[in-house]
Amino acid sequence: MGGDVLLACSLKNYTLYVERHECGHCMAINTTMCSGMCFTQDTNVRGFVGKRFLIQKGCMHRSLVYHSAKMPGCPVHIDPLFFYPVARRCRCTKCNTTKNECIYKPNHAPSKCSEHLRAV
Repeated sequence: MGGDVLLACSLKNYTLYVERHECGHCMAINTTMCSGMCFTQDTNVRGFVGKRFLIQKGCMHRSLVYHSAKMPGCPVHIDPLFFYPVARRCRCTKCNTTKNECIYKPNHAPSKCSEHLRAV
């Protein structure tokens, strides 16, 4: 398999863009997230001839902490403090729907700051 690359579940550097319209600012926060491929198993169901199901695993955080940052330029009546996640360890596991969103949502977060950000 010369040249093939397996993208295993691991920590990945990620830039998170946080906008606060009340403050008129946007910040780029460098953090880590879990990303990569996990093994999916195709299995026969015992006792049911011809019935199959997938045991699908996703790349999820095993250890997660939250860091804080302050948004600059906030008026005195606006709390400038916000928290963002930082993954510390990753693993392939079934998605726990009580703790995580287990669906793929492309482009759910802005990939950069808005061009025209004004305080409201």
